[in-house]
Amino acid sequence: MTDAAGLLAAADADRRAGRLDAAVAGYRRVLALAPGQGMALAGLFAALDALDRPGAPEEAVARSNRAEALRRQGQLDLAEAEHRAALAWLPDFGGVRFNYAVLLHARGRTAEAAEQYRAAVRLMPAFAPAHSNLGAVLKELGRHGEALGALREAVRLAPDLLAAWLNLGAVLKELGDPAGAATGFRAALALNPALAEAHANLGQLCREAGDPPAAAAAFERALAIGLPDAGGVLAQLVQQRRHLCRWDGLSALSARLVRAVADGTTQQAHPWIFLGEGAGPAAELTCARRYTAWRTRSVTPLPPLPPGAAKPRLRIGYLSADYHEHATALLIAELIERHDRARVEVVGYSYGPDDGGALRARLRRGFDRFVDLALEPHAAAARRIRADGVDILVDLKGHTQGARPEIPAFRPAPVQAHWLGYPGSMGADFIDYVIADAVTAPAALQPHVAERIVRLPGCYQPNDRTRLIAGTPSRAACGLPAQGFVFCCFNAAYKINAAIYAVWMRLLTAVPGSVLWLLEGHPEAAANLRCEAAARGVDPARLVFSPRLPPAEYLARCRLADLFLDTLPVGAHTTASDALWAGLPVLTVRGDAFAGRVGASLLRAVGLPELAVESLDAYEAAALRLAADPAALAAIKERLAAGRESAILWDTDRLARDLERAYAALWAIHAAGEPPRAIDVPDA
Repeated sequence: MTDAAGLLAAADADRRAGRLDAAVAGYRRVLALAPGQGMALAGLFAALDALDRPGAPEEAVARSNRAEALRRQGQLDLAEAEHRAALAWLPDFGGVRFNYAVLLHARGRTAEAAEQYRAAVRLMPAFAPAHSNLGAVLKELGRHGEALGALREAVRLAPDLLAAWLNLGAVLKELGDPAGAATGFRAALALNPALAEAHANLGQLCREAGDPPAAAAAFERALAIGLPDAGGVLAQLVQQRRHLCRWDGLSALSARLVRAVADGTTQQAHPWIFLGEGAGPAAELTCARRYTAWRTRSVTPLPPLPPGAAKPRLRIGYLSADYHEHATALLIAELIERHDRARVEVVGYSYGPDDGGALRARLRRGFDRFVDLALEPHAAAARRIRADGVDILVDLKGHTQGARPEIPAFRPAPVQAHWLGYPGSMGADFIDYVIADAVTAPAALQPHVAERIVRLPGCYQPNDRTRLIAGTPSRAACGLPAQGFVFCCFNAAYKINAAIYAVWMRLLTAVPGSVLWLLEGHPEAAANLRCEAAARGVDPARLVFSPRLPPAEYLARCRLADLFLDTLPVGAHTTASDALWAGLPVLTVRGDAFAGRVGASLLRAVGLPELAVESLDAYEAAALRLAADPAALAAIKERLAAGRESAILWDTDRLARDLERAYAALWAIHAAGEPPRAIDVPDA
């Protein structure tokens, strides 16, 4: 018999009859006549498996290729079984290792994929794609130093390997080398000018360099070309346009972003940016869940820990990138110092930059231990926290800039919470609790929060009572007129939207001689705001822009303003408590979600709850009333000044005790083997 079809039928018959040696010989005759014949290969592999006999080297390669074809068809379980068999037959062939690594990566088993790519590199040192793919998975694992070496070798071996250049740029960006990163992205674009991902990455570099116009242009190019998941780049474009107060066409982009989150077409839309849409707590949770799942897709959690025993002193780990001159550090410094060391040991875990400043040094002194994880990959950082025996890990970053949610995703601590940095739900199943208060996170929000809510009895936000305020400057020195009511808002420009700005312009129109004092941002933002003022019949000269100043001078400047006007849907947080500490009343609208309710919480905590109103109409009316009634405004300022010694907002010791009672309650739930549950921490 010489025809392949007849030989295949005979071999199949032999296999069904249990004549396995004859079947193997028959299938090999078929393959000699028709190399790669799929049914013959499948029969051969089945017969050899039944005999528990390895195939020849070329058959192992064919089995690996068959597995790769199954992967492309989406038959991942069958593909993995075939890859494992091929690897058992030919463990020292790099191509088999490479194909198996591709499958493991597709299945989200990134650490295993890295080991297989590493073996492929060892076996095929001149094969550039193995180096490139190894670098890509090491990048996903946060092992950027190792990834850098692999990717540099890839582009040395194959200067036209586009993926290697793209990943090399991304790794250099993570390692703090923006110039090198730009070189990598531009090399990728030289190979393919229509590579949307490279344009998007260049946009991120421009964003981080403080160049919103260039960032926006790069994001627009990426979107015009098209991306598999455009939501992440769309969100970044929306945010850059907000920074520039470039509102023309922004509402259409925002609506597109909200639709992408609602219909599930994006995982990469950044939750912090999405808060600015005011889409509501349910949509914000959806966005956070998808983003967290995408960010942590390569994480395999550490083995679970058993319930811990009751203990009188807990080890609390505070995880952040912001232990330098940053709002979070300014808020938390005194709180760390005031923790009761009989009840808690506090460890600072830092993965951000060391600016060498006084605040960094103060925080290092304030913690019982300070651990720098900046150069540690995600898994190594998590293992360090686990090895340190942390009882409760408190993530101070959430989804803010520079966050590494991959670290808590490894579940290094038995109890994990997030607090302070991110005003919303992280949408993460590895975060048990969010620490808030009754105003920022009332019980009605629980269905829209992935974590269980821990409500402190006062205000969730700490403050530093040791902050100094410089001597009050003159109005002239700040560019303010000698007379006239001063409305101010020192929030970043991205929080200002057309709706709130329209209210402000009506206030200026209704209050003769008044001015609006804003924080200086990008020059285009100021130009656009002046144009918007003129379009509403307001003299642009009535807008005054203040430069950024050192903390003590910035606080002193607040004393020249009459009323701080908050923004919505994302309001002032640290900026609002700064204003209140300096004696400047804050007017806010109580929003629907955490990000828009912080001002209301702060005002309750300083005894001025009436300045948190329920609508923009009430906000506008209250601002007009206060601008027209100097005596009423003076009385509010007197109450604010009197409360510096007694208000809850400034009572750092009280907040420290509240947190310690909260931590004890969370640990008791864990020690009892119970699932996390919402708690209201009782007042002392």
